[in-house]
Amino acid sequence: MRAIVYDAFGAPPRVAEVPEPACPPDGVVIDVRASGLCRSDWHAWRGHEPVPLPHIPGHEFAGIVVAVGPLVGGFSLGERVTAPFVNGCGICEFCTSGRAQVCPDQTQPGFTHPGSFAERVVVRAADTNLVRLPDSVGFVQAASLGCRFATAFRALTGHGPVPDDAVIAVYGCGGVGLSVILIAAALNLRVLAIDPSPAANSFAASLGAVIVHEVVEEADIAVDAYGSAATAEASVRALRRGGRHVQVGLMLGDDARAPLPWDLVVARELQVVGSHGMAAADYPPMLDLVARGRLDPGRLIGSEIPMEAAGVALSGMDSPIPAHAGMVVAVRQG
Repeated sequence: MRAIVYDAFGAPPRVAEVPEPACPPDGVVIDVRASGLCRSDWHAWRGHEPVPLPHIPGHEFAGIVVAVGPLVGGFSLGERVTAPFVNGCGICEFCTSGRAQVCPDQTQPGFTHPGSFAERVVVRAADTNLVRLPDSVGFVQAASLGCRFATAFRALTGHGPVPDDAVIAVYGCGGVGLSVILIAAALNLRVLAIDPSPAANSFAASLGAVIVHEVVEEADIAVDAYGSAATAEASVRALRRGGRHVQVGLMLGDDARAPLPWDLVVARELQVVGSHGMAAADYPPMLDLVARGRLDPGRLIGSEIPMEAAGVALSGMDSPIPAHAGMVVAVRQG
């Protein structure tokens, strides 16, 4: 099959012929129809996260089941599906309690094994990790759900109550940040957005956010969707008393040991939580909102490109402030 491959960290991704994936006994093979391009793919390509080399990136995908392992009971050939970017093992205490996103033996297409910038991709432990798509949700729309949108949905709604009159502060208007804004706006919440990119700010405003340069003790929930010492601290300082900071953006290098203003955390009784994706078991409420038209992740898509161009688009993410905003989705024809 054809796939996008890179042979070394930072090396130009290329289109190559690679072996077809084998179907695991508990897994499925998916014929990929669309795959989102995420900054996490860029982190892996740049060597910020360990991946086996040579490597096929891609972890936000939707497609059709074309092979089913003998241990899979819940899915059949020909079904339209997607999957979270975190795939649980299916048997540990976390997976069996619906918390596959923190499974200690998780796999991740595009990281632990070949990803979805290819004609086909494997999902292991399919009964735990596969998500059946409603008829009204298309492949391109679904490809925007698996990492950024689902992560944003749980980051906003999955860590405690969200007051009807809540103020939400979002730091970083990339894929996750824009998703938080879209979801919060759909819930009729007031959203404040902070990003250095004029294009990102313009996109955020079109989704219902108010663009600001600083937030101080005003937000009920603040989300660091970028991931840096500066944005994490600013997010905590944005919270009113009793507020909740949600860390979604990856904290890498020196930022992984970044301090927070713990005096405020204690004095204001703030919550500080991490948020890592969303398990397949938690998809139905989100998909119901999408299917009913309350949420349209398609609004976050800035451009669609041919799958063959995904490697060029990946290497083009070197700029921290992109000229264009919105998600890029690679679409496979045929």
